[in-house]
Amino acid sequence: MIQRRELIQAGTLVLLLGRAQLASGAAIVAVRVWPAEDYSRVTLESDTELKARQSFIGQPPRLAVDIEGIELNPALRELVAKVLPEDPNIAGIRVGQYAPGVVRLVIDLKQAIKPQVFTLKPIEPYQHRLVFDLYPTQPPDPLAALIAERLGQKGPAPAASAPRSDTDPLGDLIARHADKAPAPGLPPVPALPARGNGTDRLIIIALDPGHGGEDPGAIGRNGTREKDVVLRIARRLRDRINASSVNGHTLRAYLTRDGDFFVPLHVRVQKARQVQADLFVSIHADAFYTPRPQGASVFALSHGGASSSAARWMAAKENKADQIGGINVKAKDAQVQRALLDMSTSAQIKDSLQLGGTLLSEIGRVGKLHKPRVEQAGFAVLKAPDIPSVLVEAAFISNPEEEAKLNSEAYQEQLAQALMRGIEGYFAKNPPLARNRSV
Repeated sequence: MIQRRELIQAGTLVLLLGRAQLASGAAIVAVRVWPAEDYSRVTLESDTELKARQSFIGQPPRLAVDIEGIELNPALRELVAKVLPEDPNIAGIRVGQYAPGVVRLVIDLKQAIKPQVFTLKPIEPYQHRLVFDLYPTQPPDPLAALIAERLGQKGPAPAASAPRSDTDPLGDLIARHADKAPAPGLPPVPALPARGNGTDRLIIIALDPGHGGEDPGAIGRNGTREKDVVLRIARRLRDRINASSVNGHTLRAYLTRDGDFFVPLHVRVQKARQVQADLFVSIHADAFYTPRPQGASVFALSHGGASSSAARWMAAKENKADQIGGINVKAKDAQVQRALLDMSTSAQIKDSLQLGGTLLSEIGRVGKLHKPRVEQAGFAVLKAPDIPSVLVEAAFISNPEEEAKLNSEAYQEQLAQALMRGIEGYFAKNPPLARNRSV
């Protein structure tokens, strides 16, 4: 009888401890803030799923969030210091214990925003995440930004109604921007009229540094992060493009990200279409389970199956970026845009293979190739229906020797030169005005 009473008491103690542990809530393991012109992200990572209720206050603009099942701890207090003065969207963050088991988070904003608050299931290397994506109600226009950069401005781009010039490629770009009509889905891509002299066509190359923000990409043995090294390569290539011309045509590069923030795969494609890019080059650094594989690769899209099991594996790995970086799968806009982009044409794939072959030939002059031909698979980031698109794996970051090479300014410069020669070689065989652009 005594033993039974002790067991009952012990069981009661276990139940009480369980309730107390539940009341104490989830443990916050990390907090992160990712500022960018496109949007700013705040992430709370915890050992269990968090529940939140949010409300937006317009004057002054701020987002108030009540997070249930947690207590204020040092990790949450770190959020206050993580906000940078140059963050374009967040002015500051305040945290406090609103009620037992409820922490109130107030995000003071610099402008009106459209918040997206969602949770992400655990995926290596993260546990549960509660994500706040803060999108400006007036999002930056990538084409206007490109115009401003072309003029060397820091302020707003010139008005879209600026007069068209028959000899000024920038005037043509502004006019193209003015011709765009807003659409709920993909932005329309108007046909580009050929000019009489054929020399004033502005050629835009979209450069896409892979990964970013929450998604570091592959990580080498010495800690090199793919997202960092590919951004450096893209910037080097951008500088070369912006200083070049092809047969009298001005070249201009556009980066889908020029900082450390996450860009969903379909948004990368959408950005390239918004600036009406002539080419799309996504830059990555390969990785494998063992350190032996080496060499650069170039990939294009495939309508059917992959050209090899390695290409299929690579596409699956790269397409996983949205899960790691964290995309709001319930956002209707994202669902519609991803569906509309999944309509690549045979002509686009043919052009992509030609571009990829030219790039691969030039890359082979400065380093080893992993495969001697352009591989094909279902890469989500290559699905622009009207833009020749390739994905370049610069080297194997999982190979210690190639990791060191990727960190070398000399190799970065050599690779940028090779890609530049490849782009020039492609346009030498495919004059931009000879191509028929349509949606």
